[in-house]
Amino acid sequence: MITITEQKPLEEVRQYLDRCKGVYIIGCGTCTTMQHTGGKSEVLEMKDKLEAAGKKVTGWMVIPTACDELTREALAENAKDIEAADCILVMACAFGVQTVNFHIDKSVYPALNTLFVGKEKGPTDFTEICIQCGECVIGQYAGICPMTWCAKELLNGPCGGSKNGKCEQKPEHDCAWILIYERLKKLGRLDELKEFAPPKDYSKMKRPRTLKVSPL
Repeated sequence: MITITEQKPLEEVRQYLDRCKGVYIIGCGTCTTMQHTGGKSEVLEMKDKLEAAGKKVTGWMVIPTACDELTREALAENAKDIEAADCILVMACAFGVQTVNFHIDKSVYPALNTLFVGKEKGPTDFTEICIQCGECVIGQYAGICPMTWCAKELLNGPCGGSKNGKCEQKPEHDCAWILIYERLKKLGRLDELKEFAPPKDYSKMKRPRTLKVSPL
């Protein structure tokens, strides 16, 4: 499981940095390196683009995993170059951006858009499998989540708009309810389709969500 990202348009990044003369760039050695959105090569490419635009890049680094607590130590080790910058540009997911923000008293800006948490199907192929709705229902649907796989999040059957087994909103995707039907049929559980699924409790998706675990 990795966080899926894409690079923001350079013009949007430049707008963020409009008031910054000096910029420090941070990349991530995990998810964004794998996707070529914020690894060493992309950080150096961004450095060249910002310098060509008249910015002073005071330094850069690629943190092994930008969203964990080792980020604080990495920031401390590079404090001199970071202090010389007016702001920080982070080429990591939103978790990494916020982690850097928690540990530094400078403006922190994202260079990437965070799309979803995905499962790797192949070296360059990722699929979202869970929207973290707070009320898991996949037991009712043979392990296939209609909240994620169905574009309309339908819980009581298909919309009727699918064609040749494909979603009408996203024709490149299989219809979630075709997948659910075929899976239930294979498992001998088609009778479960007659059961009514109650509405979701969307209060469990209120943000920000928090959890405190009681000690043993």
